[in-house]
Amino acid sequence: MNFDPVLLASRMQPMKSQGLWRDETINLYFQRALEQCPDKPAVVSYRAGSDEAIRLSYRELGARVDRIARGLVALGVGRSDVVTWQLPNCWEFVALALACARIGAAANPVMPIFRQHELNFMLNMGESKVFVVPKQFRNFDYESMARGMLPKLPHLKQLVVVGGDGEDSFDKLLLRDDTPALPAPALEPDDVMLLMYTSGTTGEPKGVMHTSNTLFANLHGYIEIMELGGDDVVLGASPMAHLTGFGFLAMVPIILNSTMVLLDVWDPRRALKIIRDEGVSFSMSAATFVADMCLEVENGEPVSPRFTKYSCAGAPIPPAVVERAYALMGLRISSAWGMTEMGAVTVTEPARALEKTPCSDGRPLAGVELKVVGADGKALKTGQAGELLVRAPSLFAGYLKRPHLNGVDAEGWFDTGDIAFIDAEGYIRISGRSKDVVIRGGENIPVVEVENLLYKHPAISLVAVVGYPDRRFGERVCAFVALKPGCSFTFEDMTAYLTEQQLSKTYFPERLEVLEDMPQTPSGKLQKFKLREMAKEFGES
Repeated sequence: MNFDPVLLASRMQPMKSQGLWRDETINLYFQRALEQCPDKPAVVSYRAGSDEAIRLSYRELGARVDRIARGLVALGVGRSDVVTWQLPNCWEFVALALACARIGAAANPVMPIFRQHELNFMLNMGESKVFVVPKQFRNFDYESMARGMLPKLPHLKQLVVVGGDGEDSFDKLLLRDDTPALPAPALEPDDVMLLMYTSGTTGEPKGVMHTSNTLFANLHGYIEIMELGGDDVVLGASPMAHLTGFGFLAMVPIILNSTMVLLDVWDPRRALKIIRDEGVSFSMSAATFVADMCLEVENGEPVSPRFTKYSCAGAPIPPAVVERAYALMGLRISSAWGMTEMGAVTVTEPARALEKTPCSDGRPLAGVELKVVGADGKALKTGQAGELLVRAPSLFAGYLKRPHLNGVDAEGWFDTGDIAFIDAEGYIRISGRSKDVVIRGGENIPVVEVENLLYKHPAISLVAVVGYPDRRFGERVCAFVALKPGCSFTFEDMTAYLTEQQLSKTYFPERLEVLEDMPQTPSGKLQKFKLREMAKEFGES
């Protein structure tokens, strides 16, 4: 893959001279662990349906990473090639990321919720050479889905199946012991090491490129403000195929030479037991995970005194959740805000979590600059809400094959598309989104993509997808439609149609409203703000 990291060149000298880019890769930290604490637990991987965890020391993980790296090379993967995997949180996920770094390939984890519609686009856009899937997960046959996609993936050299029993199984292809020895690590700090897709107002996924320098600039700042260290045990229950999960739950433990505990399917009661059994001290997720655990504790589930730090991102955190988490578990919830393009660039420090999390989304990490501007582009005063611009060492290297969408001005300011204000102490509060995206339980719903699919249905003349408030998920999704004369369209028709279109079920609207007349401007533009007001009546605040 010929990456075009257009956002790097002008930043290299100032970022490195200020010490914000340290020219380090994950290979350095992993090698340090292999030398200094080889027998320390590296990964504890829990799988649904089994009480036994797979436990790997750094020495054992290193041996598997070496085999996987050699296996990838044997499959023809080289420097800057893209390796895609669609796995839940598991040791294979972490090992693949480290193996890609070892040989200089770009890691491309994708969410298990994606189906053919999204995956065909992503794998072709990234020209992926290898695609790794589980045989089955959560009663879905990933192997059959992936095999059905192969004719449409001209760049793909190999499908690999975790848990498979054929010649393309993970064990036979990537855990072989007869592959050639590896040369020295090939990854350079300014190479693209991570490709992660995000959805936004265009409705199509955009491939966000990160280097070790851009990613680690974020992780080091986060480690500092959250006061994390080598003795911390990190719970990885939130999906690691999101940037927050990949960075803070998979890479941070390696940087710290600490231990990560992985959970592939969210189960709050089981999570609390694992937290107690494994001595977990920190985790990060959407606020819904915390709300679920609070409910279990209220129902009698014991808590762990060591579990004291938690960071929530992805959606606003209800103040009641912050208060309940501390009262029930002694857990200090730090708010965090960020984007796939930058990682979490603002965080509330644990010491002020109870005070600031309910009313802010944190303060900037080291090296991060924030600016709020009005419609004229001029900076606004403290407390005034406007468009949020960010200039950060963790800013991505660009969108894959779409440099015209990068959204960075000549001075390096990135337009987040969010509405925010900054208080007198420098903490920000996101007060709205100018982007047409609904956030359901921390998951961005690509509204335009869903609308575009619904527009293709022969019964629909107009469609608008909006969010409505929900106590647990923050928002749920409602589709408003106007029909063509003489046509009918039910909720069941909608779900059947979107299933046929191979859209991820996570993106399905949870409510359908059929209107005779959609609110429009004189020019024919749909007035979504009116629909959002209507949708508020459906929700729980």
